[in-house]
Amino acid sequence: MPSLHLVSLGCPKNLVDSELMLGLLEQDGWQVVEDPRLADLLLINTCGFIQSAVEEAIAEILDLSVYKQENPEKFLVVTGCLVQRYGAELINELPEVDLFLGTEAVPEIVAQINDLRQGELVDKVLVPGPFLMTSDLPRRISTPFYRSWLKITEGCDNRCSYCLIPSIRGDLRSRTIDDLTVEAVRLESGGVRELCLIAQDLTAYGDDLQSGVALPDLLKNLLTETTIPWLRLLYLYPAGVNERLLELMARENRILPYLDIPMQHVSSAVLRRMNRRYTTEDLYAMIDMIRQYLPDVALRTTMMVGFPGETEADVRELEAFLRSARIDHVGSFVYANEPGAPSELFAGQVDDGEGQERMARIMAVQSEVSAGLQQRYVGRIEPVLLEGLSRESDLLLEGRTRFQAPDIDGCVYITDGEAMPGDIVQVRINEAQIYDLVGEIVGPA
Repeated sequence: MPSLHLVSLGCPKNLVDSELMLGLLEQDGWQVVEDPRLADLLLINTCGFIQSAVEEAIAEILDLSVYKQENPEKFLVVTGCLVQRYGAELINELPEVDLFLGTEAVPEIVAQINDLRQGELVDKVLVPGPFLMTSDLPRRISTPFYRSWLKITEGCDNRCSYCLIPSIRGDLRSRTIDDLTVEAVRLESGGVRELCLIAQDLTAYGDDLQSGVALPDLLKNLLTETTIPWLRLLYLYPAGVNERLLELMARENRILPYLDIPMQHVSSAVLRRMNRRYTTEDLYAMIDMIRQYLPDVALRTTMMVGFPGETEADVRELEAFLRSARIDHVGSFVYANEPGAPSELFAGQVDDGEGQERMARIMAVQSEVSAGLQQRYVGRIEPVLLEGLSRESDLLLEGRTRFQAPDIDGCVYITDGEAMPGDIVQVRINEAQIYDLVGEIVGPA
């Protein structure tokens, strides 16, 4: 039985692609191994839509190539966004690689690797046309059995001036409600208790379909056809958050009171240059509307600083917004030019050092906000999804509340009580840190 070792980089959407490739290869007789030295095939699924991701991908490829140098009979295959972005340019840059497959080549991976092994490969780079996954494809879940990702769309129709996603992943393509429901039912049968819906923009779901369906229609079907207790929404475009969605969330406690809404900035002037379809006033109004329907909601966002033309006044406006809006979870990054993005040519480029200083400023503000917000949980009893032993100490258990998403937010350290991974238990919160909570199990959910 041939063996493979996989490295998956980037976002959860990319991880789903990796899981599909693993499923297809296992169906073809491949065995997954943790040790790359034992693998016949070294496979890396890359991210590549920002320069730091490109650099990380190249470093990982070179690390894996060492095992191929030690044993030239191994095959090194690179897939994903890096290939989709750069294509044949990679052949000379990375001669160690035997085969390059773009993001849309997922269903071709078995045939391509078999041709490679048999010496019948026609092209070293394959970047085919648009692909949309379906529930018919095998998928090897790589997350813990009790949680998984449900990728509901591919591509994106937003044309943010700094972003290459549409050029890499293509235009919006939505899966059907029936197909997504089949996959959700299958995931539930495997033990999934938290299903995170993901897309470039969840609120765009259905915009390309003739049926007129939207995200609330999909959620209603998932609620009816499954009993998965936690449904979490990640990546919603601010202008797409509407009352129909919020009314449904307010009625259905299985849809967690958690919204990940990447705002990117709050200054109307900056947002206009970013080609984002909302203003400062729209963001304040959106947050007010959300909290009217979901008073106990946890909000997450990302903010970009140092965008071309950003002024000191824009940064102060962002700081004031964070103090006023009191968002639970905020990630921040410094803008960097990406070749091919319109913003690369914008006037008013901000020095990277200045960008780093601005990011430090807004994260200092958010640290104070987060510390204050965390205190509201102290003394409360909250349902917590248990992840297992803590990463900090095997004397503690670790889990997450409804207000903490996997991999990106803080966690709950559990000092007393017993439960198994995947259990949802009642935890009394006794202490709040800047990002994490501490508590003890007081009973089952």
